[in-house]
Order: sequence, then C-alpha cells, then structure tokens
Amino acid sequence: MPEHHLHDRFADHLGDLTDTTATEPGPGQRWSTWTSVTKGQRGPEPRPDWVVVADAALDTELGVLKTGKEADVHLVERAVPGDPTRHSLLAAKRYRGRDHRQFHRDGQYTDGRRVRRTRDQRAVEDRKSSWGRAVAATQWADAEFGALATLWDAGAPVPYPVQIDGTELLMEFVGGPADGGGYEAAPRLARTRPAPDLLADWFDQLRRAMGVVARLGWAHGDLSPYNILVDPADGERLVIIDLPQVVDLVANPFGADLLHRDCRNVCAWFAARGLDADPDELFADVFAQAW
Repeated sequence: MPEHHLHDRFADHLGDLTDTTATEPGPGQRWSTWTSVTKGQRGPEPRPDWVVVADAALDTELGVLKTGKEADVHLVERAVPGDPTRHSLLAAKRYRGRDHRQFHRDGQYTDGRRVRRTRDQRAVEDRKSSWGRAVAATQWADAEFGALATLWDAGAPVPYPVQIDGTELLMEFVGGPADGGGYEAAPRLARTRPAPDLLADWFDQLRRAMGVVARLGWAHGDLSPYNILVDPADGERLVIIDLPQVVDLVANPFGADLLHRDCRNVCAWFAARGLDADPDELFADVFAQAW
C-alpha cells in the first residue's frame, strides 16, 4: 500500500479558495457535502472547532494519501473561500463499489453483525453481483464510521469522523506539512525508531487505548504497527486507524482470537525494539476490561 506525499502541484486549487469572486467550483472541487447528509451521518457532538459546516465551503481534492485493496484515502481541503478561519484538511476514505474486493477472511469480522434489510443481506451474500459488492462496500464504510464515532465519544485515540456519504468516509487528517511543500500523512508506528523512554510510553498508550475499545465490548481485529500513526503535532501521541473490521467480543465467535492476534502483533514490534512486552499479559489485561 504505497503512500504519497502531496506537493505544490495543487497550488492552483488552493489559490481558488482565496478568490472571493469565485461562484462555482473549479477543477478538482465540489461544494461541501456537509449539508447533503443527514444528522446521523455526521460526527458526534460536541464537534471540534476545526470542523467546517458552512454552506459556502468548497471541497478541494489535493491528491492520494494511500491506496489499498478495499479503499483509497485522499486528502481533501474543506474551506470557505476568502475566510481563512474556516478551513480544514480531511482524509477522504473511499471504499470501492463495483470492483470492491472483500477483506481477507471477512466472515471472521462480520460474524455477529446484522444487516437491517433482508434484500441487502441477500445481496451481500451474493458477492458476484454488482449490487452485492456495492452493498458490501457501503456496509464497511458505515461500520468504520460508527466505530470511529463511538470510540471518539469514549475517548479513544482515533481520528474524528466528520461525516459518511455512501462509500465515502470523511475524517480528521492526521499528518502535517511535507518537506518541500504540501502535506503528508503521519508516519506509521512500524517506520519509527523511538528512544527507550518513548517506547515504553507508546506501549502504555496502546494498552490504554485497547482497554477503551474492550470496555465497549470490541476488539480492533486487525491491529498492527501499520495502522497505528504517530501524530506529528507532538511526535508522541499514537492514533489508531483502519477500523472497518472492528469485532464484537461477545457476538463474534472469533472475537477473543482476533484480540489475541492484535496483542501478538503489537507486542512483537515492541519486543523487537527491546521492550518487555508479553502478548499473553496484554491480552489478559485488555480482555478482562470487556466484562
């Protein structure tokens, strides 16, 4: 899954947002979709101050942050032209519809979930039909939005979910300026080389975060150093991402096994860097918080 730096070739788009005479979206732009979604498709309240809700806002495409089998993540600027106080950078995760490829062993993750409409359930089971693939893509997007909203409310270190619109999930961009201009996503934990004291702090942050998830009765289900970000705002805060496959520890018969695998994945990374991280101890601590 290659990552991309976003550089100055988007300067023309950014310049459009300072032109107060513009009356229609330019190339790579659209009117903000905030008002076109219902209340239940918007992030939890109270919302962060940076969330732009103005009708006059424009969404400007700034490029691709990450590509993957199930979804691509794009960088989008939402801003009101001529008003620098109403501006935000968003990560737009867009799940694929017709050509959507399912998660490996996705039955493990979805076991215990229910689809409201019988027709949609039958469509999901018929993976060969275009409708079935489209419904499945929407379900994954809805699942991630719901998980992020609940986890944000519970105080977990996850990106704020701004809104969901079909297969597009808009959320807080965790990243910062790139060398040479533009922006880049926050580094993944797997690519960092922290000092011993920071390593211990990170493990404690992760243990607490997994506990928050467990107290909701969930496990991440696919946690690894590749979907844990290090927030560049201070270089010390961890942020957990990629939550469409969050599993119910009670309803899902694979829940405990998937949580144990999460513990093994993260502990292996910390242990390889010299920290005494026992996956069985972590599992016992986290799992106990689910009851």
